[in-house]
Amino acid sequence: MSDGLILLENILQLLLTSILIGSVYGLLCVGLGMIFSVMRVINFAQGEFMMLGMYAAFFFFQLTGINAVFGPWAGLVVSALVAGGVLYLIGAILHPALLARVTGARVAGTEGDGHYPQLILTLGLSLVLANGGLILFGSSPHTIQTPLSSSAWVLGPFAGEDLMLFLNKARTLTFLATVVIAVLVALFISRTRTGKVLRAAADNAEAATYMGIDVTKAHRFAFALGAAITGAAGGLLASSYPFQPYVGHEFVVIMYAGVVLGGMGSIKGAFWGGLCIGFIQQMSSLVLPLQLQNAAIFVMFLLVMLLRPQGLFGRNTDRA
Repeated sequence: MSDGLILLENILQLLLTSILIGSVYGLLCVGLGMIFSVMRVINFAQGEFMMLGMYAAFFFFQLTGINAVFGPWAGLVVSALVAGGVLYLIGAILHPALLARVTGARVAGTEGDGHYPQLILTLGLSLVLANGGLILFGSSPHTIQTPLSSSAWVLGPFAGEDLMLFLNKARTLTFLATVVIAVLVALFISRTRTGKVLRAAADNAEAATYMGIDVTKAHRFAFALGAAITGAAGGLLASSYPFQPYVGHEFVVIMYAGVVLGGMGSIKGAFWGGLCIGFIQQMSSLVLPLQLQNAAIFVMFLLVMLLRPQGLFGRNTDRA
């Protein structure tokens, strides 16, 4: 094979991989974007929500034997959805217990509108969840083992018999599931009455209160839904990425970069921002070592912020 064909094969393979991985990043960003869009809370514990989703899917998959009942395709998706349900319950408990005390009307008019205690609270929650996970689950890495994780479809050969591409089956399933979930979330926000309530609470909480909307309830639902989306994304990612209790630290920066890159306050933009992060991360490996992939993300991030501060897909007026 000529050097030109080798380079072309590498580029096309990385392009496919960036789409598959970027879709998971996109769904992670949607979960974070949901919370920020509605509540205007910077949640440092979002990475730990992903971690808990990974463990929830892992234990459900292992203990129930769902792989034998539904097969590896449906079993993985069902496990991820169960993980999303578990994280929804966790989010619904954490909001009234903790977040509601530093958000909404309770902190309106205070210095920084409560952002300082929000930062400290979510950072503390992140540390508690990560270290609690270490105590409960140990430090050994895990992954959801399915036949899909170690098998791939072969595309080609092209250009005679020289050029072939490979699609990992687990990552392809993850891509399809993340796209479906992201579309359903977008339709829910734009088409349903509850979605309109969330958008009203995001646009102007005080005016929404005067219109009879329970803003605290809307915030609780948004926080729980954001945690559930991130938990489901973590459950899908667990089939192709080894995880341990501190895995959230590896992804939380990527989530925030994707949300800001796509456009703060735009849930649709958050998904596209995650896709862009996956593309930049994978394609940068053509010219950079693995250790500098995240550096490439932030170089692109800074360039976008200089040229388009509202993000690639956001507008200054976007809220949800």
